[in-house]
Amino acid sequence: MTLGVKVIRKSGIMVSKFIGALLILLYLGQSVAIIYLVQDRHELEGILREQQIKINELEEKLKILDIIEEFQVGFKDEEVAQLTQVVYDESKKYGYDPLLILALILTESSFRKGQVSEMGAMGLMQVKPSVGSALSRRRGINWKGELSLFEPAFNIQLGTLYLFELILKFKDVKKAIIAYNLGENALKLRLRDGQNPPTYFLRRVLKKYEELKEKYDPPRG
Repeated sequence: MTLGVKVIRKSGIMVSKFIGALLILLYLGQSVAIIYLVQDRHELEGILREQQIKINELEEKLKILDIIEEFQVGFKDEEVAQLTQVVYDESKKYGYDPLLILALILTESSFRKGQVSEMGAMGLMQVKPSVGSALSRRRGINWKGELSLFEPAFNIQLGTLYLFELILKFKDVKKAIIAYNLGENALKLRLRDGQNPPTYFLRRVLKKYEELKEKYDPPRG
């Protein structure tokens, strides 16, 4: 009888150890599975974020493309595609809303190819040769002469850079837009003399900007 009891106890201990080891293995297996699931989830979330970024980028480019196609005059399809990319790239570089740059272009040149103003400003963003040359020297940009201002991508690169410099100088986007049209020194003189700067050009740009936003970038409800 005593012998039987001892055998049962030993068998119970052996069974308990086996079950315990099995439970430990199951726990470890579950832990490994959970780790892999968490890693897979993080990887999946990362992939989804990357895809969403690409979708947002594509939507932004399509919006720019739609606006350019509606208003441009005189550009070929490949030039329109190039304009779309350069407006997108330069806006990202300087933190602009692309619609603001497009509004500025529409106000300056009505998106017409080969525009020249009475003051000698050239191209889509109406950059004066003196401004383009000075910008190119300061920024180490290859200046190929004033006719290069008729190259749409180059013109937009210089125009957006010039606006960015004006924003840094005047610490105000609205004053920078006024200076873009009026001239940096002319605005400084007016401000120094306590005169109110003319706002006609600024109002035209902002009106066009609001129109573009209302049509192409309405608030999502």
